[in-house]
Amino acid sequence: MHISIPNDIKKQFHAACVLRGLKMSQVVTELIEQWLKTNNVPASSGESMTTDKATQ
Repeated sequence: MHISIPNDIKKQFHAACVLRGLKMSQVVTELIEQWLKTNNVPASSGESMTTDKATQ
C-alpha cells in the first residue's frame, strides 16, 4: 500500500513509533483494523497480519 501524507505528520509519526519501539507498519495495521471494526466492516477469513500488537 502506498499513501501520501504530509511530511511533517510522517516525521511526527515516525518519531513517536521509534520512542515506543514500534514499527510504523505495526501501528498503521492496528489503526486500520480498529477503523474496520468501528465501521462494521466484516472480517476477512484470514487472521490479522499483525504479529506484535502496537499496544504491547
